[in-house]
Amino acid sequence: MFVGKGLPGTIMLNGREIAILAARLAEGKKAENIVVYDVRGAMDLTDYLVIATVHSRHQARAVADAVRRETARHGCRPLGVEGYPDSQWILLDYVDAIVHLFSPDLRAYYSLETMWGDAPKVDFSGAETV
Repeated sequence: MFVGKGLPGTIMLNGREIAILAARLAEGKKAENIVVYDVRGAMDLTDYLVIATVHSRHQARAVADAVRRETARHGCRPLGVEGYPDSQWILLDYVDAIVHLFSPDLRAYYSLETMWGDAPKVDFSGAETV
């Protein structure tokens, strides 16, 4: 996981915790069809994928901003952010967790579920977070 220097007393998040936090924040901002995949062992790039559908650029930015703000509170910063100015697909790369926020058309076009849909899903609704 890529993290900045945490403040004293800061709890650092692992990939699963980042993914669950991102999914819950997306849900709170009314994103739809949110899924968290555990791709450990199936993918070398990351351990968890979060995929969510957003219906406007404003909503995409609101979700991305909430994820960045809340993970930063725990000393975590994304290694990379892609697509932010256009906001039809925003990717937040936390190394151990990657968050994808798609417009409905781009989610259908890239169809990540086709590649990773066999991976175990993480139930983020009842999972513990910090």
